[in-house]
Amino acid sequence: MFLKSLSLIQFKNHEEQQFSFTPGINCLVGENGVGKTNVLDAIYYLTFCKSYFNPIDSQNILHGEGFFVIQGEFDREGKSEVVHCGLKKGQKKSFKRNKKEYERLADHIGLFPLVMVTPSDTELIHNGSELRRKFIDGVISQFNKSYLDHLLNYNRAVSQRNAFLKRLAEERRTDDATLEVWDMQLEQYGTPIFEARKEFLQGFIPIFQKYYDMLGQGREEVSLDYDSQLTDIPLDKLLEENRSKDYRLTYTSVGIHKDDLAFLINGHPLKKFGSQGQQKSFVVALKLAQFDYIKEQKGIKPLILLDDIFDKLDPSRVKALLQLVSEDHFGQIFVTDANKERMNELFDDIHAQTQVTLIQ
Repeated sequence: MFLKSLSLIQFKNHEEQQFSFTPGINCLVGENGVGKTNVLDAIYYLTFCKSYFNPIDSQNILHGEGFFVIQGEFDREGKSEVVHCGLKKGQKKSFKRNKKEYERLADHIGLFPLVMVTPSDTELIHNGSELRRKFIDGVISQFNKSYLDHLLNYNRAVSQRNAFLKRLAEERRTDDATLEVWDMQLEQYGTPIFEARKEFLQGFIPIFQKYYDMLGQGREEVSLDYDSQLTDIPLDKLLEENRSKDYRLTYTSVGIHKDDLAFLINGHPLKKFGSQGQQKSFVVALKLAQFDYIKEQKGIKPLILLDDIFDKLDPSRVKALLQLVSEDHFGQIFVTDANKERMNELFDDIHAQTQVTLIQ
């Protein structure tokens, strides 16, 4: 699978642009601020129905204009597939595949798998647990449709249970019978999510460690630890034991929405003991492992988008990364950089189909 062409109209800073791509490595070069990252974000839109950077669709319209259009043509197992995304201010987003509009955007997720790597991904290390859960969810949702449905239903049930707890607090009363109904829904959807996350990480962690060793040349040991309240106690029991606490706090204090991943280097927290280069390598290894896992599950090579990979990576790690992604094991790659000469030098020693596109 690869993206053959891309058309942008009034998307972010691009008034109107047309691109054609090679199935191999596509280098997008240009000065800072010309919109290289925005081209990658448009590609991301076509696979995930939303921006990687800004979830508010209307804010991705070119300033002063009233709509944007993104359209891409994919080659998927020799068959042409056209994906179209359009938005007018004040209207619902339109998302189509081969001119047929989706009733549920969730039905599109996973058809055109993609892995995005950006400098901001180090927020996975430094920010809260929600981002790390979203990373896990984003991988599993690309190959497991029931997981995404369970996740949407679970999050909706948590929101409604929280609203009910707040109302009970305002009315200064309790209602165990009604809470038990919400708890049954949380258990129905939450337990399969926990099992899917646990199974995913068992297969994912060794792949991640392999890629980190390649990037770091075996200089450090890294690991991931899955931290979930459900490891020691089933969700229905957990909710029952914490009901009094939830009444007091007026929100659901336990469940799979509290899960987290611990990132470790040489047995210590990566956030405190990892250098910038080690942290960046850690995140890149996570994303390359994501590629492998999705490829194995779906039998399709996801697109890989590498945005400004030279940021905080030393030359040896950059070279190791580019040599990795240029192998036949990987598919179509997009790389952005402001320095055309540096890009050419890096790819001189790599025997792969490469195209350089100047963004102005």
